[in-house]
Amino acid sequence: MQPASHALLVIDVQNDFCPGGALAVAGGDTIVPGINALMADYPSVILTQDWHPAGHSSFASTHDAEPMSLTHMSYGPQVLWPDHCIQGSIGAQFHADLTTDRADLIIRKGFNPAIDSYSAFFENDHTTPTGLEGYLRTRGISELTLVGLATDFCVNFSAVDAAKLGFGVTVREDLCRAIDFDGSLAAARDGMEAAGVTLV
Repeated sequence: MQPASHALLVIDVQNDFCPGGALAVAGGDTIVPGINALMADYPSVILTQDWHPAGHSSFASTHDAEPMSLTHMSYGPQVLWPDHCIQGSIGAQFHADLTTDRADLIIRKGFNPAIDSYSAFFENDHTTPTGLEGYLRTRGISELTLVGLATDFCVNFSAVDAAKLGFGVTVREDLCRAIDFDGSLAAARDGMEAAGVTLV
């Protein structure tokens, strides 16, 4: 068992990111058994959940644009995604096999219609906090292990932000899967390592 200062952060293991979902990550469902098994090693487990209102500004359909095209928002570049993880939808639900009962906390993100939120810690303006940092600090948690979907977006942004905030961060790549869009996986790995994240 890991010490009380070490938490497992499970990123976005939701139906829309698994095979058959609106933004499916190849093999996204194959990591679920391993994540469930790993939960037994951690006294604290935190889940994140993409939670978009319909018509979210990050959706390609909102802009009458092609999915996976790039636009620029006030906070910087933004990939325009297929509609996914819409609040209350089956696609937004956690994968049915994920052991959600172990979660001490579920952080929902992306609910502001004007801004996307990849990171568990900040919206995509890199300024607006989700509240997760304060929760971890008050519980005395200083080390995080990250697993989930997708390696190159929400896992990556969460890991880099956690490291910048001073947490010790490990990403279990065997329990993550990537979209790997236009070289995004290699760039994410380089960025995580540069931020001091340990990739195993």
